[in-house]
Amino acid sequence: MKITKSRLRQIIKEEIQAVLNEKQKVDKDSMPCNEPRRTSSHKGKSHVVKACEGGKEKIIPFGEKGASTAGAPKKGESEKMKKKRKSFKARHAKNIKKGKMSAAYWADKVKW
Repeated sequence: MKITKSRLRQIIKEEIQAVLNEKQKVDKDSMPCNEPRRTSSHKGKSHVVKACEGGKEKIIPFGEKGASTAGAPKKGESEKMKKKRKSFKARHAKNIKKGKMSAAYWADKVKW
């Protein structure tokens, strides 16, 4: 079986990426409870948190990577951002109420 140069490059690239991802994986034991942090290791999520509630622990990735969120309310905030925040909170209200064990709760708390 012949391996072309392009296939060899692809294999090497995949192996390097696998090694890098292994180093960046979230270590559940070393993370503090309920303290969100930014992550670069997740493909589509911008933050990760180790949610702890009632003796249970869960790693929750949340927040769309690259999304322009409203952030904390600011003095003189545009109407567009106010509507954006209100819309997010209304759309996810049911999941936000679930508490610390839901991604919507953390996205609301950190990003909105």
